[in-house]
Amino acid sequence: MMEPRVLRHGLTFETAALTHPGRVRHHNEDSIFADDERGIWLVADGMGGHRDGNVASAMIAKAAQDMRRTGSLMELTEAFRDGIDAVNADLLARSGGQAHRIVGSTVAALLIQDANYCCLWAGDSRCYLVRDGRMEQLSHDHTEVQELLDRGVLTPEEAASWPRRNVITRAVGAIDDFRLEHAAGVVRSGDRFVLCSDGLTGHVNDDEILARSSGLSASRASHELLELALARGGKDNISVVVVNVVAREATTVVMR
Repeated sequence: MMEPRVLRHGLTFETAALTHPGRVRHHNEDSIFADDERGIWLVADGMGGHRDGNVASAMIAKAAQDMRRTGSLMELTEAFRDGIDAVNADLLARSGGQAHRIVGSTVAALLIQDANYCCLWAGDSRCYLVRDGRMEQLSHDHTEVQELLDRGVLTPEEAASWPRRNVITRAVGAIDDFRLEHAAGVVRSGDRFVLCSDGLTGHVNDDEILARSSGLSASRASHELLELALARGGKDNISVVVVNVVAREATTVVMR
């Protein structure tokens, strides 16, 4: 009698995670988290215009750290959503419904289980996928200027200097009717994911992120991106997480 077998895909990751206060701000309101073993990575950017933004972003990282182990990407995604929903409720309770007391944070997270990924986000922290020499922005900014771009009200050139381009329309802790947006797909060997706060993208464009994410180790890529943003002024806190998928090998596990 044949024993039942389940086919799994083994993934190996090379990860680097950096955060820096930048050249202008005295405090770092960003938080990062990386766990290769469980397949969880994130960047959270405390909202600079609000008090205790570092508290909000740290609560998001702590929620990821405290997540229970799961057996599938769907379960992992639901556990992450539950954790962020709890943080959102906690932050809203702290503000007591008063706008001037709002404490919020963006988040961009990458979850990988077996051969699949899910990117979840709120705000303007981003998740990119670099594959076959091309880069795709998996996330879609929740900002006032992005909404105007989507509606065709602004051109990309006009958006670059729009006075309210940093106004965020969705963030953890800022709204009652909160939900994370997501994008999902299949992981391939050689894939590279880049998560970052707007402290990076405010100084470094997509072509430059692609150039420094292709063919470099995760550590070198993250350091080069950080140094480039700092060299151009580092006006905001800067966070970057690079996840290289080194291998995806099919293995057969025999269940006795």
